[in-house]
Order: sequence, then structure tokens, then C-alpha cells
Amino acid sequence: MTVYLYSLLNLPTLPGMPHTHAAIADEALLSLLQNSTQVWRGTHCARIKTCASGYAPLDAALPGGGWPVGALIELLPACEGIGELRLSLPALKTLSDANRQIVFVRPPHTPYPPALLRAQLSLQHIVWISADSDEDARWAAEQTLRAGAAGAVLLWSDSGDDRHLRRLQLAAETGQTLAFLYRTPSARRQPSPAALRLRLRPAADGVRLEILKARGGHTAVVQIPFS
Repeated sequence: MTVYLYSLLNLPTLPGMPHTHAAIADEALLSLLQNSTQVWRGTHCARIKTCASGYAPLDAALPGGGWPVGALIELLPACEGIGELRLSLPALKTLSDANRQIVFVRPPHTPYPPALLRAQLSLQHIVWISADSDEDARWAAEQTLRAGAAGAVLLWSDSGDDRHLRRLQLAAETGQTLAFLYRTPSARRQPSPAALRLRLRPAADGVRLEILKARGGHTAVVQIPFS
């Protein structure tokens, strides 16, 4: 849903409403709309709550200067193991340092503790949910996102059903959680309610990112070197 913000200065006063109460109501409404990420202001972008990705070229290309919090982030790697998880590690470290839980839901491989420690993630903040089916995985991710108890949820899912994706998007908004969704490359041809969609391809010294969709931003191509 997009809300269009017009001038609130000339809103009529409701019959019987004291002028001071009307002014307070106007100020409260204006503040609510100014701070909503659902508001479009023409030449101005709505304020977006973000978490820095840790990669300056990517942050410069993303609206708000980082990963959007409370929105679905869809990653479409060309194949496994090209840096799709590494891309999120600096943000996950920030959350771990803040004592926030990081939840992996049905990853294709068992999380490897030594690698997580090398990324300076605290193992006591890592939760691994090994779901038996894609449906169970989506349910677990949705409930975790909606609760807002975790700092980030990373879900690997094969579902292309728009209803499933919208539920995840709404759950991320409700819980104001960082939500990463990993899908196969073929999903690029399908519409998605995700606020941010990134296509990942291997590069000589890192990964090449194509921003397919960015709410409040623009498409772009970014090269991320991995040292």
C-alpha cells in the first residue's frame, strides 16, 4: 500500500473540536506520515530504517544507506557458494554485537560454527531451525519475524506463491526485523512483493550485484570485492 502525502496545513477542523485539539491531531498525523516508510512524497523519499551492509558501494546504492529493516530482502544467487551469505555477515555481526538473535531457517547446509566464529558472530545468538518441509520453514520464519524477538531471519525457500511472500513481507514489517529470503535464479522472472531484490553473480574478486528492485530507490549494478 502506498500513501500519498498532501499538505495537512489546510485540513478542516471537525465540528465541535477545539482548535488546540485539532492542531495536536494534525501534528500527530503529520508526524506519523513523515516517519512512515509507506509514504511517497514525489521528489522526496520516505525515511527508511536501515542496517548498514558493511560494504560501502552497496550502502551507497541502497535507499537509506543499508539493508531495509522491516522489509523482505530477496537474494537470487546464480548458484550456491558465491558469497550470498557472506554478503549479510557484517550486518549480522552488528546485530550479534547488540545481543540480538540471528535465525537460520532451513539453510541448504548445516551452519558451520568455526566459520561463524571467524565472522565474529556469537554462537549463543545463533538459532538454527531445520524444518522438514518448505511449508514448515515458511511458517517458522513468519512466526519469528512477526514476533520481532530476533534481529535477523534468514530463510531459504523454493515457494513462488505470491501469497506466501506477502505473508513474509507483512511479518517482517510487523516485527521490524531484518529479513533475508534466498531463492533460486529462476524466481527472477516471477513478481515479488519484496522491498529489495538482488541478483548475485560471481566475479573475479567477489560478487556482482544487480539491484532488480528497491523500494524508494533505483536499479543498479554494484561490484562487491571480498578481501
